[in-house]
Amino acid sequence: MTASSMLSCRSLSRLAVLLALFLGVAVLPARAEGIEVKSAALVSAEDGTFLQAEFEIALTPILEDALNKGVPLYFSVEFVLTRPRWYWLNEKLSNARQLYRLSYNALTRQYRVGVGRLYENFVSLTEALAFMSNVRLRDIVEPEALAKGASYVAEVRMRLDTSQLPRPFQVSAVGSRDWSVSSDWHRWTVTP
Repeated sequence: MTASSMLSCRSLSRLAVLLALFLGVAVLPARAEGIEVKSAALVSAEDGTFLQAEFEIALTPILEDALNKGVPLYFSVEFVLTRPRWYWLNEKLSNARQLYRLSYNALTRQYRVGVGRLYENFVSLTEALAFMSNVRLRDIVEPEALAKGASYVAEVRMRLDTSQLPRPFQVSAVGSRDWSVSSDWHRWTVTP
């Protein structure tokens, strides 16, 4: 009886080790996917105030596959600047948005990023995402709108604009984590 209990103990311990190894491998994190705000600041210059932000963008495999098959992806950078008021609702001083269009041309084997009417081509997806990661929004707030010594709350985020996708992909994007790539709102206090 002792030999059989020792045998079952050994087999259980082997099973536990195998299970731990399996779970350890399964728990290892995969490549980080999504968008993260690395830094953001309002910079004052002679010709006005502009937003300078840096993002870290990593596409999901499904987004990368769709992009490489010719589906353009639209990314929206949204910026909001408010003045908090204790006696009433916060005053919104600026609400700016910039749209990036990321596409792939199979004939030239190049990625293309469009901002407004300007386009730039890139050899690799990494280069295209690095270009989109450094954002500069100009003329986001009138210089006289910011009072010296007052405090303002600035917010910025970047997200995949699923409303710009072709209709079949919009249906797939509803409720799917693979298609809802977005950063959280990054908030900071601005005191000119």
